[in-house]
Amino acid sequence: MRHRKLGYLALPLLMVAALTTQARADGETIAVFTKNQTNPYFQTVRVGADVAAKTMNAKTLHYIPTKPDSIPEQLSQIEDVVVKKPSSIVFIPVDYKAMVPGVEKINEAKIPVVNITDRSAGGKFVSFIGADDYSLGLETARYLLKTLGGKGNIVIIEGVKGSLTNVDRIRGFNDAIKENPGAKLLASQPGNYQRLQALQVMENLMQSNSQIDGVLAANDAMAVGAIEALDGANRKAQVIGINGTKEAIDAIKSGKLLASGDYNGFAQGCLGTMMAIRSLRDQPVINEIVLKPTVITKDNYKPFDVPLEQRSCPTFEEAGKLGSK
Repeated sequence: MRHRKLGYLALPLLMVAALTTQARADGETIAVFTKNQTNPYFQTVRVGADVAAKTMNAKTLHYIPTKPDSIPEQLSQIEDVVVKKPSSIVFIPVDYKAMVPGVEKINEAKIPVVNITDRSAGGKFVSFIGADDYSLGLETARYLLKTLGGKGNIVIIEGVKGSLTNVDRIRGFNDAIKENPGAKLLASQPGNYQRLQALQVMENLMQSNSQIDGVLAANDAMAVGAIEALDGANRKAQVIGINGTKEAIDAIKSGKLLASGDYNGFAQGCLGTMMAIRSLRDQPVINEIVLKPTVITKDNYKPFDVPLEQRSCPTFEEAGKLGSK
């Protein structure tokens, strides 16, 4: 059987047209919905989905809003996918509440769908694959505060207001701060999970606060933006992010980033696609996998410092040990 090269990095913004050249033509078609091209986390999800599909002799079809996290655009893409009728869908909603009507349209079209990363507020799914966002926020913030000796001036850069991942991560951040009476929260402002916006937020926070000791960013892209702002102002602070992206690992290695919470997008893409395909083949599936948090630091980063193209998906048996409940 002939295998075609995935050529992932050459994918255009909207991947529909790439289907026929990207994957095999003899397997099931799995439509994979992610939020944007700007957050490296979603790249790891897409690569994981592609690797799982290739391993299982299926193919992927990627739907990515050209405007990051666009609700109207993802709704439009759902209209498109319902017409195209892929074998199954792996779905990350850009907004866990606003996309429920879209999920219901997919359900009405009787296309099986697996929900990953952001748990949808409604709709019917084969499985949910995600991570414990509250614990990620709590444990990464605890690590930062332990490094600071339980004291200092802290700022939080939030993701998209109202998104479930942001709500839970920020709740974890705040609970960790409450555990440390010597720490003071100076401000908590949104950077919408975007690097440039976080850079601008951090610049503004530095103008109004002469001493910032720690930065809790709700994802790695914003953490990197905050570091760029600190470097630009020749100021120092300990910064943490969440997602465990390659950029974050490189920053940890260089000492720029204190830590990142491993969100394991590669595994989420793998497992979501695996469950979608197994369901189509009437094989057993795991209804819910919530990955346990790991704080990646300079002391334990090496197992995470593996190029995406060299990673392999967990087996179904391994998946059952990764946090199923």
